[in-house]
Amino acid sequence: MTTTGDQDARQGLDGAGGTDTGTGTGDAAEPVDTDLAGLDPDGPEAASATGYDPGFLAVGVPLPDTGGRVVRELPYAHFTVLLDPARRLAALTAVNVDGSSLIDLERGDDWHLDERVPADEQCGPEVYARNDLDRGHLVRRRDPVWGSPAVASRANRDTFSYTNAAPQAADFNQSAELWLGLEDQVLQYAQVHRQRLTVFTGPVLLDDDAPYRGVRIPRSFFKIAAWATRGGAALRTAGYLLDQGPELDGVDLEAAFARAHEAGDPPPLGEYRTFQVPVRDIAALTGLEIAQLAEADSLQTVPTVQPPEGLRPGWVPLTSVDQLTF
Repeated sequence: MTTTGDQDARQGLDGAGGTDTGTGTGDAAEPVDTDLAGLDPDGPEAASATGYDPGFLAVGVPLPDTGGRVVRELPYAHFTVLLDPARRLAALTAVNVDGSSLIDLERGDDWHLDERVPADEQCGPEVYARNDLDRGHLVRRRDPVWGSPAVASRANRDTFSYTNAAPQAADFNQSAELWLGLEDQVLQYAQVHRQRLTVFTGPVLLDDDAPYRGVRIPRSFFKIAAWATRGGAALRTAGYLLDQGPELDGVDLEAAFARAHEAGDPPPLGEYRTFQVPVRDIAALTGLEIAQLAEADSLQTVPTVQPPEGLRPGWVPLTSVDQLTF
């Protein structure tokens, strides 16, 4: 991974250190209802929680290397974005989630550019104006919102940075709702078991992604959840892929891209399809160096199923959150 620009040092998170909370069987942690009023997301307490912490779980999980891709490392409260300035999108986001100290805050909707980064290296508001593209959170808004109210308030605000967004199709069909259900399931798992999780998310950035308003629009997104087993003896992971690419053959797809480009429209995007996939396949698709995460993949323990035509071996199409393997 090649980084450029100023980088803040990563610091410990709210005294959490590297001690894992385990998968306790006691009552689920109830998020604390807190209003944003009166909180100081710019105060010294909030400033102490900077970036993804590789020692957050009992098993250390370093920030993955991007395999030679030039990125800017941008720390926020409880998460880090590795921004690809050439693509104007994150190559990877990494967030620490503490299920024992989540806080409920009002959502807000204050999307903003990150002042540490030139505007032309970010996918800003002009990309989403007057079209059917949504600003999709990469680090989900609720995931880093934990700890003290001041830190949680800062984390809530930080997730609305354009560096943490990627263009996604606005039409929410059943499979798109499933992706959101997956995110809910991950957070609920952390909350119920008072568990610490680390979640890596990002777009799959391909050279043939279609251009639109100076940004090439990704056709798929990945998510990897990582956690320590009971007692912190081992690391376990689960990988998922959201595909929003149009289901067209090569000739039709090229023609559809050309028509959209000529009309000044976003590239065609298809219905969302969600899969649980081997983490090693995410590594192959993205170029991320995540051997540690691949070796801990929980999908390896699932009996092999014959994938539908056109899918890679080991890819499990998801139609319900009940199919998720943790």
